[in-house]
Amino acid sequence: MAVDETFTQIDGPWTHRAVHAGGTRFHVVEAGEGPLVLLLHGFPQFWWTWRHQLATLPAAGYRAVAVDLRGYGGSDKPPRGYDLPTLAGDATGLIRALGETGAIVVGHDWGGLLAWTMAVTAPKSVHRLVTVAAAHPLRLRSALRTDPFGQLKASRHAVGFQLPLLPERRLTRHEGALVGRLLDAWSRPGWPDADTSRTYREAFRIPAVAHCALEYHRWFGRSQFRPDGLRFARTMHTEVEAPTLQLHGALDRCILPRTAQGSGRHVAAPYRWRLIEGAGHFPHEETPEEFDAELLGWLADAEPDR
Repeated sequence: MAVDETFTQIDGPWTHRAVHAGGTRFHVVEAGEGPLVLLLHGFPQFWWTWRHQLATLPAAGYRAVAVDLRGYGGSDKPPRGYDLPTLAGDATGLIRALGETGAIVVGHDWGGLLAWTMAVTAPKSVHRLVTVAAAHPLRLRSALRTDPFGQLKASRHAVGFQLPLLPERRLTRHEGALVGRLLDAWSRPGWPDADTSRTYREAFRIPAVAHCALEYHRWFGRSQFRPDGLRFARTMHTEVEAPTLQLHGALDRCILPRTAQGSGRHVAAPYRWRLIEGAGHFPHEETPEEFDAELLGWLADAEPDR
């Protein structure tokens, strides 16, 4: 039995609403008042991955807004638009639809890739950049080519996702069991607990979510050899001008720390790298206290690392 989009309307100290940007309807969850912090989730998750930060950021004086990305959760699931330039345009449009010209952008995994992209393609919209478990797109492309027994092996799931139809079936059958196995494989021992795993497995059974989520991987893989991918790569050679914090779990087996660590060469602004010990691919959930201490400490620094 399929899961309805209303599954994403999880109660908490936040409010749910729909926001339209660029002709697409996005489900957003917000809390607090102050400078806008836009929270962008990754695979295989949805806005709920930021539930801890939706409490701690407002307590620190920020307006936190977590969104279901295009194709996920309660947001629209159009047939196309799963390339990083379009996804970055979605997020930039969301910032304007939320009444701001720019924001602190925090992105995890795929949300991190599109946050890196935003910082290049729409630099005025990114006041500060925080990437979590996300290498710069050019660094990731390079590692996939040059580190076959490291990053390419760690990304073998994405290679399998290039196939049509079969990956969607694998992700949704047996009540989303494969989603649970991916969470287990990429995280620290003991995370996630059964309820957390069940939440993500159920959200992936919302109609069309599995297909849309896989389209992200398919574009990134197939565009390597197409003109649109080459144009994207050329664009991403522009250095990031926003102060940047890069957070990564030391135990991450999806995006290896050595892959992510080379990303600083693409940042011209103040840049800080922090490896979070005892955390895997989801440090904002696995070790939220340590994660929030790094994030809030950096945000409170008026001139980070100058």
